[in-house]
Amino acid sequence: MCEKILLIDGHSILNRAFYGLPDLTNSEGLHTGAVYGFLNILFKVLGEEKPEYLAVAFDRSEPTFRHAKYPEYKGTRKPMPQELKEQIPLLKEMLEKMEIATVSLAGFEADDILGTLAKKGEEKGMDVIILSGDRDLLQLATKKTMIRLPRTAKGQTVIEDYKEDQVQERYLVTPAQVIELKALMGDAADNIPGIPGVGEKTATRLLAEYGSIENAFSHVEEISQKRARESLRENYQMAQLSKELATICTNSPIEFEQEKFQLGNIFTKEAYELCRKLDFRNFLMKFDPAEVNENTIEQDFFICNDLEGCEALFEKAGQAEAVGIALLWDKEGVYGAGLALGEDEMYYVPVEGMVTAAYLSDKIGRLGKSTTVCSMDVKTMLKRADLTPDANVFDCGIAAYLLNPLKSTYTYEELAKDYLDGKLLPGKEELLGKISLKKAWEEDMPELEHLACYMAYTAFATRAPLKAKLQETGMWKVYTEIELPLVFTLDSMEKWGIEVKGEELKNYGEKLTVRIHELEKLIWQQAGEEFNINSPKQLGVILFEKMAIPGGKKTKTGYSTSADILEKLASENLIINDILEYRQLTKLKSTYADGLGAVIEKDGRIHSTFNQTITATGRISSTEPNLQNIPVRMELGRLIRKVFVPEAGFVFLDADYSQIELRVLAHMSGDEKLIKAYREAEDIHRLTASQVFHIPLEEVTPLQRRNAKAVNFGIVYGISSFGLSQDLSITRKEAAAYIQKYFETYPSIKGFLDGLVEQGKEKGYVSTMFGRRRPVPELKSSNFMQRSFGERVAMNSPIQGTAADIIKIAMNRVYKRLLDEKLRSRLVLQVHDELLIETWKDEIPQVSRILEEEMKGAANLAVELEVDMHQGNNWYEAK
Repeated sequence: MCEKILLIDGHSILNRAFYGLPDLTNSEGLHTGAVYGFLNILFKVLGEEKPEYLAVAFDRSEPTFRHAKYPEYKGTRKPMPQELKEQIPLLKEMLEKMEIATVSLAGFEADDILGTLAKKGEEKGMDVIILSGDRDLLQLATKKTMIRLPRTAKGQTVIEDYKEDQVQERYLVTPAQVIELKALMGDAADNIPGIPGVGEKTATRLLAEYGSIENAFSHVEEISQKRARESLRENYQMAQLSKELATICTNSPIEFEQEKFQLGNIFTKEAYELCRKLDFRNFLMKFDPAEVNENTIEQDFFICNDLEGCEALFEKAGQAEAVGIALLWDKEGVYGAGLALGEDEMYYVPVEGMVTAAYLSDKIGRLGKSTTVCSMDVKTMLKRADLTPDANVFDCGIAAYLLNPLKSTYTYEELAKDYLDGKLLPGKEELLGKISLKKAWEEDMPELEHLACYMAYTAFATRAPLKAKLQETGMWKVYTEIELPLVFTLDSMEKWGIEVKGEELKNYGEKLTVRIHELEKLIWQQAGEEFNINSPKQLGVILFEKMAIPGGKKTKTGYSTSADILEKLASENLIINDILEYRQLTKLKSTYADGLGAVIEKDGRIHSTFNQTITATGRISSTEPNLQNIPVRMELGRLIRKVFVPEAGFVFLDADYSQIELRVLAHMSGDEKLIKAYREAEDIHRLTASQVFHIPLEEVTPLQRRNAKAVNFGIVYGISSFGLSQDLSITRKEAAAYIQKYFETYPSIKGFLDGLVEQGKEKGYVSTMFGRRRPVPELKSSNFMQRSFGERVAMNSPIQGTAADIIKIAMNRVYKRLLDEKLRSRLVLQVHDELLIETWKDEIPQVSRILEEEMKGAANLAVELEVDMHQGNNWYEAK
């Protein structure tokens, strides 16, 4: 068999990847999507072709015309997007790290280099594969040279293969005639003018009959098609220039450096590190761990799998100041633990024999009483470890979240890279791939030992730098006094869960189904035909074409039927009101009536997960299922709260902060008028309306109060005049006047909000009253929309974040009081500014007092925190 060389058109494949894939950025904000796509295609073709030699050709610089020898030809290419231009040196760096040869030559484009190398490769008896997105290269196809052209089909990359026979079969011309074909047709992308009036069919027919442009011109009077005949006669010189421009040079002065092109091991340690830096996690499994990991900590990994050894190990751990712990478990069981006694002593303790899950739980619980237990995720560990709320713990994930709340994940390998001098550790996917913990444990895979030890090591080693950074940024108190205690509060809430009446949930779903069918028939009746109401395309045609409802906005894919568009048209069109209700009810049915029924556990309760490290402002979020998003706007939505009930002998007490964010705004801005209004227990929205519209308090209409309320809450969220105009269905000018009058009424607020934006620009972050930071990188964006978003974030985050801090403090205090006073009542749910307590009936007065005292006392503001409290036999009644 002949040796094989793969030649790649660097710019072409990178360009194709850029436009064919979503833009990606790594954790440092580098654009990486095109490089990722290039490597995907590279690995695919290498796997298929298995060449002995490889070279990637690049244009010397971004070209402005086709050939340097035709400077008089003024054709220009569309400028390369900056996001793509930035990735060219990144790709070249990656190829260098992979020890893949790159070739470029001043005055010649990549396809000239490819043409020359292909010709020389053939002369050496090699099979040549050219990978490019440019069909121009089909002119290079021979019996020995194959052109491979990637394209996208149904969201997948497929590659078309062409040798000379396939070119003739597909295009009805020889590879050499591809040049003639392009010269006649022209190519705007490559600035080849062609000749007017000649398309692909005409050009193909001319070449089939005459063979070449020159021969066609010599028989021009015989050409039957008048337009083609006259165009060729008048534009023959342009056709010749086009032919020159379309011809790839196959004798450029480039050396065929066979030794340089030799393909070796491309999965080098340097390439691995760059893949880690660029967050190309899918590629990391391709690297041999033994080749790329020089992590000397692996020599300090040990296995302890006998009871006597474990007893000695945990006794030694109990005498240390701090230890790193990683518990390996999933829903099917506990498989072992990682234990780091220092940065050079890590143990893996598998569940085996007398070392049971219960044994590990007990030992970890005991450690929490004598030493500091460091973990990547304490709350997750609490599901299987017997740690009590008074345990000494350090949660590395939460510490990292506080320091950078904009990240989406806080894995041990990311923390090692960020806080251990860029140390690169293999992640869970690199170690186990898609193999489950259970299977890895059953097969006694050594990678499980490594996973446990890496996690324990990182938890131990990052504690000191994380603590130092929290102290340096002034967030140590936020961490120790708010976030860390909250771990135990949320763990308790998750374990208790909340009871759901399955039968009532089913009945509720049936009621929704009846109303959904009613609405469906009503909508069809008004439309005059049946159609798929859930199809935006069909709905758009019905509303804006058949029914000719004004106000439709057409996009590339049809009319927009988004909620904001339809809500603006609802007041004048009954069908749109019905459609909006239909959508709300179908969402209610799928998400709640059906969705909640699927997650009721054996104890009859739903156990949601409360997340501390998701939102950038510090708010808690709820998932699996999301109990914080139960609808409240429509009565049928609110009714679903009836299915949430307390255990027999208990009732629900629901306590809700009243206007907490406005009260925080009053305090943080120091606005005397707003503070005075709250201290005098005024209706804040009525008072705002009175002052903004300059009318007596008693003359304020409900509409004016509603508008003032929208302004009050809108200011908290940094609302623009456009946003307010949309909310109130008024003109932008009227909205701007409202906002201006508001700031005139409360003058200190404008200065406060502007000051937050300036702080964000100067420092790169804004802070809550308690010192929690929220980075605002958008303020430095060159994009106006991004900067505007950043300004709203800068205004809102300190207010919303402070409110989130206050509710967290209140939750921790309420939870601790319930424990300290040994009550049967328990905190089961938090929804933004609301706490729900499942209260033992005999403890109602005591729990009411606890809620009142701890929620009001959670922060010392210039205005008093107010709490609305209600009692009920289900969540609906209590709310």
